[in-house]
Amino acid sequence: MDARLPAHMEVSALIRRIESEGGFGMVLNKGERDAGTLMVVLVERGRDSRAYERMPQLDGTRKWTLSREQDPENPWEFSEFLERRGEQDPDLWIVELDIADGVRFIEAE
Repeated sequence: MDARLPAHMEVSALIRRIESEGGFGMVLNKGERDAGTLMVVLVERGRDSRAYERMPQLDGTRKWTLSREQDPENPWEFSEFLERRGEQDPDLWIVELDIADGVRFIEAE
């Protein structure tokens, strides 16, 4: 049996947790309701965007891994990356979380 939470519940819980700490969260792309995968975009005060995805590890676990960082010289490239990822994977949820030291929220999982 898979102990994984349905994607929509995980997204909802993550956003509520961020907001309870004074941050802001929003869904940028809705994926498959139950079995969708999750990409988290962490920002601080609307800047310095970083995209994290869970990647399968050799031991069978899934670890959050930095997929892309926003280039301050070309910020539109980051938006284009998110758009392409959403088009490539219709099951993918993309969630933006704006809070200081946001990586602590995904590392705790």
